[in-house]
Amino acid sequence: MYDLILAGGTLVDGTGRPARRADVAIQGDRIVAVGADLGEAKKVIDCAGKLVTPGFVDMHTHYDGQVTWDPYCTPSGWHGVTTVVFGNCGVGFAPCRPEDRDWLINVMEGVEDIPGAALHEGIRWNWETFPEYLDALDQLPLALDIAAQVPHSALRGYVMGRKASENAAASDEEIEQMRTLLAEALEAGALGFSTSRTSLHKTAEGVLVAGTFAEEKEIFGIVKAITDTGKGLFQLADEHLKVPQDLGWLRKIAEDTGRPVCVNLSQTDFMPELWEKVLPELDKAAADGVPLYAQAAGRSIGINMCWQGTAHPFALAPAFKAIADLPWEAQKERLADPEVRRALLEDPFDEGNLFERYVTESFDKMYPMSEGYEPAPQTSVAAQAKARGVSPRQVAYELLMADDCRGFLYFPLFNYSGKDLGPLHTMHTHPQIRMGLSDGGAHCGAICDGGMPTFMLTHWTRDRSRGPTLPLEFMIHRQTQQTAEFYGLMDRGVVAPGYLADLNVIDYDKLTLDAPYMAFDLPAGGRRLIQRATGYEYTIKSGQILFETGEATGVLPGRLLRGEQEAPPEAVLPQPISGAEARAGA
Repeated sequence: MYDLILAGGTLVDGTGRPARRADVAIQGDRIVAVGADLGEAKKVIDCAGKLVTPGFVDMHTHYDGQVTWDPYCTPSGWHGVTTVVFGNCGVGFAPCRPEDRDWLINVMEGVEDIPGAALHEGIRWNWETFPEYLDALDQLPLALDIAAQVPHSALRGYVMGRKASENAAASDEEIEQMRTLLAEALEAGALGFSTSRTSLHKTAEGVLVAGTFAEEKEIFGIVKAITDTGKGLFQLADEHLKVPQDLGWLRKIAEDTGRPVCVNLSQTDFMPELWEKVLPELDKAAADGVPLYAQAAGRSIGINMCWQGTAHPFALAPAFKAIADLPWEAQKERLADPEVRRALLEDPFDEGNLFERYVTESFDKMYPMSEGYEPAPQTSVAAQAKARGVSPRQVAYELLMADDCRGFLYFPLFNYSGKDLGPLHTMHTHPQIRMGLSDGGAHCGAICDGGMPTFMLTHWTRDRSRGPTLPLEFMIHRQTQQTAEFYGLMDRGVVAPGYLADLNVIDYDKLTLDAPYMAFDLPAGGRRLIQRATGYEYTIKSGQILFETGEATGVLPGRLLRGEQEAPPEAVLPQPISGAEARAGA
């Protein structure tokens, strides 16, 4: 008798092959049978009319600190995710000497917009080295499986000291020490090494993160640890406009290490066609057997603007700055005051830097949140203002004041230069681009993309009206088998005998992304944008029911993953679907 059978569902098994009617039997933490008439079980879940899929594997999150107090890694856990990888973009919390803890919190607060007070109160520090960090994670109560990478900023600070790490070149001896420490971390179970070279990543003090200007010899010296151990991969958050010119040395790392190298890829408004130059180089690398990849978000990386958020059209207004630190109820009262309203709509704003002005003044890129994540140009704040014969500020103010001052505007920052998501359709069907950049746990006051797995199913496979969709089977594959295998997690992401029993039962017809809202549920009352979903009937982790109709059951079957995970010896699977097949089948 099995422990659990998922009966009568439509199985989308993660490989990309066509959906089919099948039962799934679970014993312990493993799938043991898939087919019909499997026999009896202690518990049977009727999945008729529902999808049965693998649990989602999110390869780009920032739960490095949050995981120490939140076993569910929310919001990811609410969206069918059963495995998360963090330590991306060169930021994290190990290795770290006790005297540098405040500094690394300052780094994370600035780069990933995670409230510093929440990190100070929430993190339970009981490590110094990276292996000790893994040991500490290993002792946590966990609902999801978690995996970590070594962040360059922390590694550099540990070896060079805080001040030198932010502004000095590393000596040969320091590079060798960093290589040794990375090798030690990889042997202990780190999945890779990450760094940042973008001017967008600054500490809360406004300093570019350690490693931003590291010389190539430093990078090559450190990642020699990947070559030496034969473990891990290299992940880069690059300056967007420099990605094409940096592909040469990134390819060289992939050639030298023989391991995957992955760079973040997005379309920007400043050079909207630049991302396309990356694709031929990825193709050439693949043809030569070089494991060079990019990762792309599932939707526009967009700012959720609201009065309580990090960014909104009035953030540079003296009238808003004068009330920004008031308690929320007092602030609401002042926002509705006619004189404050007049000042917000008519008075000059403070100058701000180039990026701040771009975000606060580009009314053609601001849309009511109700228009969704692929809004039409005629619904923008600028277009509405023109149609009504009023100022864009007035339209923006009215939208933010809706719902008792809790209205939202959506600002598609990247991947929306042509006013649609066409570039992402191309990226997601390219064989050398992986799905990532959900940034789960990060950008708490501005971006809410941890629900991206749900968006991929609702928008790209079912609801899109402004361009071609993608097959459901392909989109499940993109965030299960494909992301799992990218990090060598070969024991998950597929519904087949021998694989880990990480599964979702989804009411696809009713699957819906709820509206985002601002919550203050982090430690120390820290804020974060939250977006939940409707339609996940069950999320099962290692054979145990983790969520039922969106509510946690209280079981904690998660664990720390140390290094790659072997595939079941009996696993024999067909070739996964390709991007070309997905385009043809859409």
